Amino acid sequence: MKKKPIIIGIGELLWDVLPTGKKAGGAPINFVYHASKLGAESYAISAVGKDPLGDEIMQEINKIGIGYLIERVNYPTGTVLVELKEGIPNYTIIEGVAWDHIPLTESMKTLAKKADAVCFGTLAQRSETSRETIQTLLSFVPENSYRILDVNIRQHYYSKEIIVSSLRICNVFKINDDELLMIKNIFEIDKMSDADACKWLVENFNLKFMILTAGANYSAIYTHDNVSHIVTPKVKVADTVGAGDSFTGAFISSILDGKMLAEAHQAAVDRAAFVCTRAGAWVSE
Repeated sequence: MKKKPIIIGIGELLWDVLPTGKKAGGAPINFVYHASKLGAESYAISAVGKDPLGDEIMQEINKIGIGYLIERVNYPTGTVLVELKEGIPNYTIIEGVAWDHIPLTESMKTLAKKADAVCFGTLAQRSETSRETIQTLLSFVPENSYRILDVNIRQHYYSKEIIVSSLRICNVFKINDDELLMIKNIFEIDKMSDADACKWLVENFNLKFMILTAGANYSAIYTHDNVSHIVTPKVKVADTVGAGDSFTGAFISSILDGKMLAEAHQAAVDRAAFVCTRAGAWVSE
């Protein structure tokens, strides 16, 4: 029997507080949830509070059937206020919460050494504690494994320093078209087309994959010698919360399963389209 790949998401675990109620989420955790749906052995690494919201989110994690190393800490469980404008989410991210204080444990190091892929973002690196934990854990990940940076350019929680240091660690970079505009600005390549900017990032940071999602229009995945471009299928959108994370989770799972670029890209497009038709990030099948 083929061994399942081990995929880890490290970073924010939180409640998305939507107009319709609260849903559990957080980009790296959304990523591993969707990777698990495509056959990966998935683990979430994060921290939640010793509070009722923390108890509730642990119940949700236990329901979805992924592994986890989630510490209970003396800070409130993370929440994000999500306003939907024509189905597009606008986020207000609460500060000083549990996932800003993810402690580094021996169990986390042991798991990192076995990982086939690890997804991390810039958002959870807004605090020194979690940034140190994330960057230290990534140093334990095998050299040939995928280290996926899913950049989160939200509110004021990013800096060129964190983005550059993260790009130097990662070998897969996931970004959407709005975030690419800011990245082009940061690196002073704003005169380049989106395609040329993606190729520039592949070459300058020696990326195995550069993933660009452009919402309802298209997505593109660049490598050193190839590109896959797929028009986004039209679906009836409930909301787009977690769609990008599901795309990346499905793509990496498919690549680890031995799929070629175009086939893995199509699996990612299909998964993201399905997620857009359901409310929240952890959708039922």
